[in-house]
Amino acid sequence: MMGQQKLRTRFKTILKHYRAKDYHAMKTDIRRFFFGMRFTDGLIFKTSIYALLISLGYIYLYPMLYMITNSFMTMSDIIDVSVRWIPSTLNWENYRIVWQAIDYPRAFREAIYLAGIPALSATVSSGLIGYGFARYNFPLKKLLLVLMIMTFIVPPQITMMPTFRMYANYGLLGSMRAFVYPAILGQGFNGAIFILIFYSFFRMIPKSLEESAQLDGAGPLKVFLKIAVPLAIPAIIIVFLFSFVWYYNETYLSGLFLRGSNMMTLPLRVEQFINNYTSLYPEGSPARELMQAAKLAGNILTILPLLILYFFTQRYFVESIDRTGITGE
Repeated sequence: MMGQQKLRTRFKTILKHYRAKDYHAMKTDIRRFFFGMRFTDGLIFKTSIYALLISLGYIYLYPMLYMITNSFMTMSDIIDVSVRWIPSTLNWENYRIVWQAIDYPRAFREAIYLAGIPALSATVSSGLIGYGFARYNFPLKKLLLVLMIMTFIVPPQITMMPTFRMYANYGLLGSMRAFVYPAILGQGFNGAIFILIFYSFFRMIPKSLEESAQLDGAGPLKVFLKIAVPLAIPAIIIVFLFSFVWYYNETYLSGLFLRGSNMMTLPLRVEQFINNYTSLYPEGSPARELMQAAKLAGNILTILPLLILYFFTQRYFVESIDRTGITGE
């Protein structure tokens, strides 16, 4: 807003000098209007930035717009090559098919359960581990930090089969314990990233706050709960949201570890329904073509909870990222 106000002020100054026939000053004002004082506050720079942001925004929004418009298409719209973006009618039948086929309310509750508990466990364990690394010195600390980072660098495809065999030996397959137990131990999905977030955040908190609490007789646990945790609310929000989204969207490992049970994530349940339906019809059949629109409707129903979550938490999310920039000792 301040940049736009500055451009309007410069434009009014140009008009003022033009009416006064002060062409030398007007020439200077025109140069400042287009290029600014440091080029970063001129019209050309701002136009280029907005054009770049709009282009990037269109790249990210194009798949979403395509899914929304095509999910409402009827059989005739899909076959008609003249219908590209806007369907002839809003066909809610595609959503009804998916809603009833996967029992969406039950599938949604199950997905929240599968994502929420491991995400909460990962947030608590990552906070404890990150605080330990940030505030205490112990033998092999640097080696353990390196090994923790290696768990993120190594692709999960390499450790997938050994992990599967280990879970099978401990009887964790087909149960949510396959997600919760690793999360409790700080080794859930992308657990190393969450530990590093807390580690970096706790290192920025001034030690003088904890030392003051220790002088008042507070023990290590009380210092952590009363001093570190309240100050780490931004990091807690970031970690929980990221963890929840990653667990919610996971399909491959969920299908591997939850095999043999009725529990599965919402994206996996929609994918299973689409595969079962399309397998009943040959390639190119009208029913199979119609299922493409139903598949897009299922994708919309899958990502809709995340869009709603972001809509209500975006302010806290942005504030959390801003507040992680506090400087400490």
